[in-house]
Amino acid sequence: MQKSLWLILGLAVSLFTLPAKADSLQQFWEYQQYLELYPEQRSLVQRLTMAVRGEPVPIDKPNSEPVKISVIYPGEQVSDYWRRNITAFELRMQELGIAYQLTSVFTRPNQDHREQSKSLHDALSSQPDYLIFTLDTNRHSKFISHVLNQSDIKLILQNITTPVKAWDDNQPFLYVGFDHPTGSRTLAWYYQQQFPESGNYAMLYFSPGYISQARGDTFIAAMPEQYQLQSSYYTTADRESGRKAVEAMLNEDKPIDFIYACATDIALGAADALKAHGKQDIMLNGWGGGSAELEALANGELDVTVMRMNDDTGIAMAEAIKRDVLGLSSPTVYSGEFEIVSKHDDPEKIEQLKRYAFRYSNKQHD
Repeated sequence: MQKSLWLILGLAVSLFTLPAKADSLQQFWEYQQYLELYPEQRSLVQRLTMAVRGEPVPIDKPNSEPVKISVIYPGEQVSDYWRRNITAFELRMQELGIAYQLTSVFTRPNQDHREQSKSLHDALSSQPDYLIFTLDTNRHSKFISHVLNQSDIKLILQNITTPVKAWDDNQPFLYVGFDHPTGSRTLAWYYQQQFPESGNYAMLYFSPGYISQARGDTFIAAMPEQYQLQSSYYTTADRESGRKAVEAMLNEDKPIDFIYACATDIALGAADALKAHGKQDIMLNGWGGGSAELEALANGELDVTVMRMNDDTGIAMAEAIKRDVLGLSSPTVYSGEFEIVSKHDDPEKIEQLKRYAFRYSNKQHD
């Protein structure tokens, strides 16, 4: 690997090459590892999974006092996962007959730290029953530790399904998302089918943090040694930095068969660069299979994605709160389901997947 190389691009966009650090995930339990360690969790996961897949069953008697819920999401991005998630959550809560009050704030990933800090402070001051947040950076981790130790607020951590080992005696109410390592290994398997003998590839990380580790480093670890990592770049988790990273990558003039992108916005920026340079023979994946990615697949701008059954996690949060309201136990962690989708798939297959994945959130988008 090359030594670290900082490229100052645009408005302080930092992209750099670096070696993967596979041991950076040792602070987390993997999803299946956690279920094996705590086998009683399996039956709770199964019950929640059945509820997510099934029709809503309203509670017999509405709660007299509405539950207070605060949501702070990095939803200001091309990926529509976060907004669809909260739409599915609210619609399911309404069908379950749970009275609630919800306040939500959407920020940009890897930015708006002051705004996010103020939003977190405001959320704690309002003393919600449930706080729905995420975990990607050390800043997030410190805040979560504070809430776990100093508050009765029940934390739902969205977009993470690997419980933190250090919190094992005092875990959040729920980790919920689509298991990043599972999705990344699925994409690793797909690329190995496309290049069965060997291949050269490049890595486009998210911003430094958990997502880059769980999606990027996991993918690298899953690729056998005959698949050579030629370049790797961190981005600032937006489309423009994805484009600039690929511009820099192409200038290195290394042999690249495919580019692994860790997130939607980065993948779309990479597609912009490949198209501009006439390099669309280089395969490129998305991650998540939201509306923008599926449109890019249909247009031939992406080759493949691992598609989340998007609304699963919004429904799961509502069903977990229902169980809590009724005094029933919920699992500590829940992961939704994936499907591999490529540009070669039958459009009708993709339409069927969309109808299921967006079964709630499309009601607002339509």
